[in-house]
Amino acid sequence: MRVTHIITRLVVGGAQENTLATINGLRLKSGLEVKLISGPTIGPEGSLENTAQKMFGEAALPSSPRNDFIIVPELVRPVHPLKDFSALHQLEKILRAQKPDLVHTHSGKAGILGRLAAKRAGVPIIVHHIHGPSFGNFQGALANYIFTAAEKHAAKVTDHFFCSADAMTKLYLAAGIGKPSMFTRIFSGFYLEPFLSATNNLALRKKLGFDENHFVIGKIGRIFRLKGHADLVTAFAKMLPQVPHARLLFVGDGALRIEIENQIRALGLTGKVIFTGLVPPGEVARHVGIMDCLAHLSYREALSRALPQALAAGKPVVAYDFDGADEVCLESETGFIVRTGDTEAAAQRLLQLAKDSILREKFGRTGRDFVRKNFSVEKMVDDQYNIYLKLAAGRGLRA
Repeated sequence: MRVTHIITRLVVGGAQENTLATINGLRLKSGLEVKLISGPTIGPEGSLENTAQKMFGEAALPSSPRNDFIIVPELVRPVHPLKDFSALHQLEKILRAQKPDLVHTHSGKAGILGRLAAKRAGVPIIVHHIHGPSFGNFQGALANYIFTAAEKHAAKVTDHFFCSADAMTKLYLAAGIGKPSMFTRIFSGFYLEPFLSATNNLALRKKLGFDENHFVIGKIGRIFRLKGHADLVTAFAKMLPQVPHARLLFVGDGALRIEIENQIRALGLTGKVIFTGLVPPGEVARHVGIMDCLAHLSYREALSRALPQALAAGKPVVAYDFDGADEVCLESETGFIVRTGDTEAAAQRLLQLAKDSILREKFGRTGRDFVRKNFSVEKMVDDQYNIYLKLAAGRGLRA
């Protein structure tokens, strides 16, 4: 079976890591030929193109005779009618040449254009992976109308949806997109061992400016709109007077860093909030190891990989009740869920964890067991592969 994955860009992020881990696993399956198409990697979040190149070799342009890994320059993240029209035709042309049996799309722009191009190219099976919502109360009415209409249109040519959380299934069905039988939840797996074996590395703590007595609250993610960094700084400021040895660690970088740094100075928190800058995916587990808990006050995500990664390392989590967070941050079992936007409640829960090491250990043990059962890369790849086989059999295709 020939399979082509299409994604908007290969920045450092959960959807991108998920996609590359999936492709790497699928390429080991007998009878599968897997290829990748991406737009250009543009942005301050860092790039995973090198990871893709280790799998496929140097990326090619659409005009190249090599087509295992292709970069389509016109496939950009912002809405751009001229580039979008060009990208649609480029994708259709590439897919006609590749003749895949199945196209598997990821992310908003590639999800829309990739599915429409696959239909025009006569691809028998079209799957879309919902890593996060493209519509919802995080944006205005006009944007929601446009993206919902686009998703409804693309759903007409979609055979199946993979969702990183059941919350995405509920959201899409409520919007009139697809039928229940078209959706399968597949948790975004990752390589567990580095997190399961992560330790409180005192040398790394010292390098970042922490001592062994500091209570380190971590956050992993792009410093970007809707990721909740500002809310976490606010919650941290509220709890700090009662836990003066608390510190905040931001793992990642992004466009809003200067704005967050200004907020930190205005609240008198200079020296108490540490930024690592961009951290390669392979180094994230080491940083999780020195955290005492993880806080993820995001406003929009299907299910952040940071939550199960922290749990794998035995760290309790505090999260807003966005999208699928409560499917991993199990209330009073692996951490605490608080109402989105309620920084006072977030501060109180962080304070509770800071003062109760026994509770932290209990949550950590439960979380680690949960992640072991549900978040391995092998399970994620096998779950997707089995759906591929089912869809292929339904179309009379040989796997």
